[in-house]
Amino acid sequence: MPELPEVEHVKRGIEPYIKNERIKKVIFSDNVIKGKKDNRETIIKGMELDSFAKLTEGYTITQVLRRSKYIVLHIERDNDQRILISHLGMAGGFFVVDDLEDIATPNYRKHWQVIFELENEKKLVYSDIRRFGEIRNVAGFESYPPFLEIAPEPFEEEALAHYLSCFDINKYANKPIKQMILDHKVIAGAGNIYACEALFRAGVRPDKIAHTLTHQEREMLFYYVREVLKEGIKYGGTSISDYRHADGKTGEMQLHLNVYKQKYCKICGHEIETKVIATRNSHFCPNCQK
Repeated sequence: MPELPEVEHVKRGIEPYIKNERIKKVIFSDNVIKGKKDNRETIIKGMELDSFAKLTEGYTITQVLRRSKYIVLHIERDNDQRILISHLGMAGGFFVVDDLEDIATPNYRKHWQVIFELENEKKLVYSDIRRFGEIRNVAGFESYPPFLEIAPEPFEEEALAHYLSCFDINKYANKPIKQMILDHKVIAGAGNIYACEALFRAGVRPDKIAHTLTHQEREMLFYYVREVLKEGIKYGGTSISDYRHADGKTGEMQLHLNVYKQKYCKICGHEIETKVIATRNSHFCPNCQK
């Protein structure tokens, strides 16, 4: 699943080509159309396809933002302002091309779901191999309450205080720390890969119960979450399976991972172990992490 660094690179890749451009037409794939007919919320969530098109076509993209793992497009037409909120799910991605054939990765070219045709003759294409992603068209963030529950961005000053305050919330007290930091109400944008890496750097086992962490361990863990997310952005994200940049290129963070999908610890040489926590495979070194 694309995490904060990957989504940040998608945002940076599409922004120069779509900002201040008018959306002329929205085209839906057969899978999206069939899904709606079968009463399934396939990609386009919260409204019918004709309503989505009506509230998108003719609108100009005024802002392109990332919030946690979401791509956010502010759109406007005749002073009517709306917001497109997109989550990439397990294997979604946005591409800006002149033609569908210009999408370099065959799987993404084949599994396009929504095309936004722009005034500049470019196509903003949302592709999703597994169709777990979503795009919503809302009048404001209050129309999608889960979005308002996201923690502050980890690079913002208030993020640390917010994270530390979550240790006082009963529902987190007896959960594994890995499960806690995967919750975007606690830390925005940290998914499985970066959580595993941060826990390794902090020397904390992923299954350690949250309330047992010392104050120093709590602060150090947040510091390393922020550090690995920054590195993820620096190296263009992690391309282990499906993730690609908007131009089709891969990231390089996978070359800098210490435990995630590694066989041996790069520090002590011990075999990396895995344990399922919150339905995710957690990778850790039992020697370096206590």
